[in-house]
Amino acid sequence: MDRRAFLRVAGVSAAGAVAAACGPGVPATPADSTSALPETTSAPPATRLPTGPPNWDDLRTKLAGGLVRPGGDGYSTAKRAFNPLFDGNNPVAVASARNAEDVQACVQAAAGRLTLAARSGGHSYAGYSVPESGLVIDVAAMNKVDIRGTQAVIGAGAKLKDVYAGLAAAGRALPAGSCPTVGIAGLTLGGGIGVLARKYGLTCDHLSSAQVVTADGKLVTASASSEPDLFWALRGGGGGNFGIVTEFTFDTDPAPNLTVFSLHFPAGSAAGVLGAWQQWIAAMPPELWANIVLSGGSPVQCRVGGCYVGNAPALNTLLNNLTTNAGARPTQRTVKSLDFLGAMNYFSGSSARQSFVASSRIITSPVDPAKVVALADGRTGMDLLIDGLGGKVGEPAKDATAFWHRDALASVQIYAPATAKTRAKVTQSVGDVAAGLAAAGAGGGYVNYIDPALPEWKAAYYGDNAKRLGDIAKKYDPFNVFRFGQGVVV
Repeated sequence: MDRRAFLRVAGVSAAGAVAAACGPGVPATPADSTSALPETTSAPPATRLPTGPPNWDDLRTKLAGGLVRPGGDGYSTAKRAFNPLFDGNNPVAVASARNAEDVQACVQAAAGRLTLAARSGGHSYAGYSVPESGLVIDVAAMNKVDIRGTQAVIGAGAKLKDVYAGLAAAGRALPAGSCPTVGIAGLTLGGGIGVLARKYGLTCDHLSSAQVVTADGKLVTASASSEPDLFWALRGGGGGNFGIVTEFTFDTDPAPNLTVFSLHFPAGSAAGVLGAWQQWIAAMPPELWANIVLSGGSPVQCRVGGCYVGNAPALNTLLNNLTTNAGARPTQRTVKSLDFLGAMNYFSGSSARQSFVASSRIITSPVDPAKVVALADGRTGMDLLIDGLGGKVGEPAKDATAFWHRDALASVQIYAPATAKTRAKVTQSVGDVAAGLAAAGAGGGYVNYIDPALPEWKAAYYGDNAKRLGDIAKKYDPFNVFRFGQGVVV
């Protein structure tokens, strides 16, 4: 599609597109992007965004779902993200999309005029799914979970609790995350780390195809044989960068029975347990997944939990290997067998909204446990959640998909409760810990724990895949319609 055709479909004038690229906070269009246009002296170069907002009344008539604006009934609820820290964000409008045509209508009405953000579960750690003065395209109503033999066709708005229930009813499984209200879309697009990852791989590794509304308002199918560059990028390239996915098709596995476990260790033992855990998880069969949680305070508290695709006696043997080398005996040990859905519910936690600040790092080889524990010392309320990787996650090449951290031993999520009053202080504390982890040898970061303050974030999230991701984004979105603070093109 040439540039003029793109502008017609997107509903933006040629002058408007140039203006959109030069407006406040919007990156300039690359110099060669205007080469296809003939020179003209009919009007001076545009220097601001297109005049006038989208035609909201016209858009409202095209939507099967609703459209609410500030002051309208339900606006304060419709705009909310999962994290109350972003309740002060005020988008210009929130559109409820019920189908792909609704998403297309939103893109065609607003592309280039204001920030667009698709919202599935609303869990963006940076609040990018609720852009200030932007248009939120809420896909929550697009939540079907349709099991077709060994494949699952899942709407972009489906939450994990519903995905797991639908899969379990059909005797199928998909490795995914644990929070019940996380949307399948954001999880998949960022990679998809979860409790079955070591055995079955990432969520994105099971993606067979996706329906995507691109920046020109078209609906395309991305798969290995159709739009292969886009398909590559959607598997770990992060949400919001290349278009708005409306539907995913996944390859699934037979639902396994699982044995879950939890080990609580005594105060003062965290460094010894972490040191032993790093060696232990690297040596474990992929059927076992485990994490270690360091809870900040004085002293730092420590617990290990996880699951095993197998029976309790076999798991207990593996756990004994850890406790023998941890330097401390657990004060509490729980082991129990569950079916697939029971295990997913066991890990799911609360659905309640949570007010927090978070960041991440990646461990590729064992780090000094004393240094890591020291970072949590005295930081009451903060948790370092270290999730084991390896196994099936590490089988593909680092550039086989957009997900870069194939060689990781574990991911580290830094999570700290915060209020509007304590936000600045907590953000500083989280940043200090992230920097300390990097100094200890845990660099990189996981894009699904996106952090606006993470230094060199593009390299941290995407490594050497960053350039290809940027090139693909420019191909499918030449005017940066889907721009945001940590987009691959900024």
